[in-house]
Amino acid sequence: MVTPNMVTPNRFIRLLGCGVAAAALALPGLTTAKPATAQTTTNGAAMTTQAEAAPLIPRDALFGNPTRAAGQISPNGEWLSWLAPRDGVLNIWIAPAGNPDAARAMTSATDRPIRQHFWSPDSRAVMYIQDKGGDENYLLYRVDVTSGEETTVTPFENTRIEIVGSSNTIKDKLLLGINNRDPQWHDVHLLDLATGELTLVLENNAYAGFMADDSLTLRMAMQQNEAGGTDYFRVEDGTVEGEPFETTDMEDSLTTAPAGYTTDGDTLYWIDSRGRNTAALFAQDTATGERRLIAEDDKADIGNTLRDPQTGEIEAYAVNYLKTEWTATDPATRASLGWLGERLDGEFGINSRTDDDSVWIIWNDPLTKPTATYIYDRKAQTLSPFYVSRPELEGMPLQPMHGIEIASRDGLTLPSYLTLPPGSDADGDARPDSPVPMVLLVHGGPWARDGYGFNSIHQMLANRGYGVLSVNFRGSTGFGKDFLNAANKQWGLKMHDDLIDAVDWAVDQGIAQADKVAIMGGSYGGYATLAGLTFTPETFACGVDIVGPSNLETLLSTIPPYWAPMVKIFHERMGDPGTEEGRALLQAASPLYKADRITKPLLIAQGANDPRVKQAESDQIVGAMKSAGIPVTYVLYPDEGHGFAKPANNIAFFAIAENFLAECIGGRAEPLGDALESSSAQIIEGDEYVKGMEAAAGG
Repeated sequence: MVTPNMVTPNRFIRLLGCGVAAAALALPGLTTAKPATAQTTTNGAAMTTQAEAAPLIPRDALFGNPTRAAGQISPNGEWLSWLAPRDGVLNIWIAPAGNPDAARAMTSATDRPIRQHFWSPDSRAVMYIQDKGGDENYLLYRVDVTSGEETTVTPFENTRIEIVGSSNTIKDKLLLGINNRDPQWHDVHLLDLATGELTLVLENNAYAGFMADDSLTLRMAMQQNEAGGTDYFRVEDGTVEGEPFETTDMEDSLTTAPAGYTTDGDTLYWIDSRGRNTAALFAQDTATGERRLIAEDDKADIGNTLRDPQTGEIEAYAVNYLKTEWTATDPATRASLGWLGERLDGEFGINSRTDDDSVWIIWNDPLTKPTATYIYDRKAQTLSPFYVSRPELEGMPLQPMHGIEIASRDGLTLPSYLTLPPGSDADGDARPDSPVPMVLLVHGGPWARDGYGFNSIHQMLANRGYGVLSVNFRGSTGFGKDFLNAANKQWGLKMHDDLIDAVDWAVDQGIAQADKVAIMGGSYGGYATLAGLTFTPETFACGVDIVGPSNLETLLSTIPPYWAPMVKIFHERMGDPGTEEGRALLQAASPLYKADRITKPLLIAQGANDPRVKQAESDQIVGAMKSAGIPVTYVLYPDEGHGFAKPANNIAFFAIAENFLAECIGGRAEPLGDALESSSAQIIEGDEYVKGMEAAAGG
């Protein structure tokens, strides 16, 4: 089975909401994984003998640096590249494709890890984007392969760049969107990769985004309309036409988007839900406007596509319901995917491809073994090991993830994922032999989704003795626009009901102990945690909120300026603070106003530089709880943003979280030890409520 890393090289994704899921807060681990010594707090919860006997997976092995990650091959096939630690910080490394052992570090980041990189189209440089302290003002950097010289391509302050276009035929240029003139708007510039010169192509004062063809000619501009949908305008000779050639209403705004042009510019692909529920894949003739249906699915949207590197034509497409299924439309691609499927267990996908499509970099997630990456030579039909990202997890008791369907009280089907503690499910039927403590792990977005595969948070929590349930509640993406739009203006209402229904289901099925269910999540998942402890205070035994908003009015009033062109979608889907009705809706859905109803332990973690969910969102609910005499534990990271990028900070957070949960719902925990010493964690409130934290914090 092939999974979603097979994407169009030019694809650009803009997140419309606070889209960091809890699982995305963690980077894979790099240590020698020796079974850790556990402390167990039963607190009335019965753990299985098998779960207690399973080796404790060290936090470092799950949330520290990977040994290697993000493997790529240069477009010309001459170089391999990857991310790996250099003096403890993730940096970019390269090696000749014919001699992977001759590796050298190309960057020298000493503080914030480099988390993604890509090759310049001409294969002469590796490039990456980086922000400062999690502020999401991403600048673009280039490192010359021959000289090793590193340059800042966009040397501006308080600027966020976007990749507007790259080309398979014009190797020495890129189109960039840069908002250094006005933070609300990204002007389009042509970057000369050889000289670093930036040439203004279009000054932008109206449009949320652009799309170019392979000739790096702007062909389309996007603008949010009054209905909360999107208008799509043709661009001719650098001028945006006055009337849109395509438009969507709000109901299709998150399920319809152009998916790129073929190299000759004659065909424009769309993933489109207009006039239907699930988004289908269409090809549109750019001259006549005629559209041709390529693929559709009744249960889920068409997701990613695999495109021919030379022609830009679609070779395969993906549908992701409980798992991702790929269908090849090109015979050679079908043969290659079939060949790989016969040799790889679990999930696999493509990280990178050469321009001639002869070599693929393949990742493989065996699900209960560490993820591995291979070099696949399509002509020679060879699959050569490249690296294992987490070799320290070899032999550790990793648990399978189960895809399940849960019914909501009003008849929706909620695609969900369950992981159980080791030894708790003797017959493998996704039901433990007896109920276990459970953590409801809620994804961010909310316009995002949980998916199938290795998840370091699932693995840690299951290893500590908990069932872990992740629910695609209404509003999650990928399951059709009806499911998505069922969440409109339902924050704290039906969206929350779905989570409660999932907990009730788990209790009814004998999976969870009713009095030992915790709720945990990041971003929207953090909001859901606060909502869970305020709106339904008797359902959960405790909560862990990671960068979650507490007041939806202040959340919307402090969105980053580059989101302003799309603000209508927030108002239509959450509530318009400019109207009395909208303000009332937002206030009613804000946990801040019900903070005095919190009766269960709460752990809050926040990045001080978060541009999406400002520190004030956590400060104000902590302040409200203190005023009401309600205990809370509050951890602040001064060098982080919307999630935790630095492994030391990640490890410190999960050290606190697992000890907090052990006290609350009775599982195992690796002792806190010195986990806080190398992190920036500041314990603002409540160090006395987590075992070992007073001593670790110097209290």
